[in-house]
Amino acid sequence: MTGAFSLRRTRAIAHKEVRHILRDPLTLGFALGLPLVLVAFFGYAIDLDVRNIPVAHVNRDLTRASRQFIEVFDSSQFFRMSPAPPGDAVGHLDAERARAVLIIEPGFGRRLARGLPVTAQVLLDGVDSSTAGSVLGYLGGIERAANERLTGRPLPRPPLALETRYVFNPELSSRWFVVPGLLVVVMSIMSIMLTAMTVAKEWETGSMELLLSTPVHPGEIVLGKLAPYLGLSFFAIGLVYGIARIMGVPFAGSHLLLELGCLLFLIPCLMQGLLISIATRQQQLAMQISLMAGMLPAFMLSGFIFPIESMPLFFRIVTRLLSARWFMVVARGVFLKDASLMELAGPLLALIAIGAFFTFQAVRKFKADVEP
Repeated sequence: MTGAFSLRRTRAIAHKEVRHILRDPLTLGFALGLPLVLVAFFGYAIDLDVRNIPVAHVNRDLTRASRQFIEVFDSSQFFRMSPAPPGDAVGHLDAERARAVLIIEPGFGRRLARGLPVTAQVLLDGVDSSTAGSVLGYLGGIERAANERLTGRPLPRPPLALETRYVFNPELSSRWFVVPGLLVVVMSIMSIMLTAMTVAKEWETGSMELLLSTPVHPGEIVLGKLAPYLGLSFFAIGLVYGIARIMGVPFAGSHLLLELGCLLFLIPCLMQGLLISIATRQQQLAMQISLMAGMLPAFMLSGFIFPIESMPLFFRIVTRLLSARWFMVVARGVFLKDASLMELAGPLLALIAIGAFFTFQAVRKFKADVEP
């Protein structure tokens, strides 16, 4: 038998859950340590900007012009040059001592002094296609810089030239791109896992049955159980935001809009955790399922690292059903683009729809268990 909904009883359940969290060092450590570890790991340890690429050079010309050409490579922030034996150029690639080899043939300096066209060969390690693509992208700038240094004059301007300017992220810093996305990862993993494990623990220890034996409304239990984890998640969001600003990641948008997006994203995550706990009623199983439901979509299918546009059609359709994909658009849009409410209306409405679906499913399943 259940009573009418009471806000006073809801506060009492929430207060009990807060005391339980404070007495559980594992829960607190997970909630406070996860944001710090992920931001430090992805913000500092992982850099998607490819720099200091090891490049070996074989200089068969041995003139001042050839040495200056090598210095142009070495003075850039992208390449780290080292000499290679003349007969072992490919061996450097095979032994992974270099990702590319620059080969300068005899006559380089003499032809350059006569004003004749000169060429140099670059061998690339095609096994690592990502690094090879970066090297190819950098070579255009190196070629222009080398022409200006070796000839003493800038290249003639062609009749048609494309001028490129990067907006929102002028330096193409991967940190600016990655750290806002960590909000999605941290919130997804923490809210789903903490809710699933702690509520499953209540079923495991029998305290949930004791609570259900009292005349309480199911909504009181749901709201009272989830409210502390909602507050804990917002505290973790504050940690990620603070560390991001310390790291120099700009914030161009509205804090209120970001908080709205966080709330709309947390609702389906918390309800997913509740649904997992009701279905499993075991901590170990709940942890395994919540890791799959929280971590995999946030890392693999949200656009956090891999662009959604590059995925096959089937997975592009699947991502439309995931709240992590839509909140990724909100987080990066607010952080870097100063996106407005109208510009983010689509992702926010998608979050509302997904949240409504999981709320309905979780409450329906919970009520079925309370009132068999």
